[in-house]
Amino acid sequence: MKVQILGTGCAKCRLLEEHARQAVAAAGVAADIEKITSIDDIMEMGVMMTPALAVDGTVKSAGRVLSVDQIAEILKGGK
Repeated sequence: MKVQILGTGCAKCRLLEEHARQAVAAAGVAADIEKITSIDDIMEMGVMMTPALAVDGTVKSAGRVLSVDQIAEILKGGK
């Protein structure tokens, strides 16, 4: 599984990355976490507001920082 954090490196983007790392550990899933900081790459994925979270190339959230529990639910296939 590939978890992507889309953002330019602002405080909210870093917080989302931290939450994603905690969620991967809590959910007990095998996942690679990738940061995407290029505006062109972010826009190519259809994201207009950061931070955003994508799982296996599918955007799951944009424009807000999800909690650890919310991300863990996504990773387990809930959303």
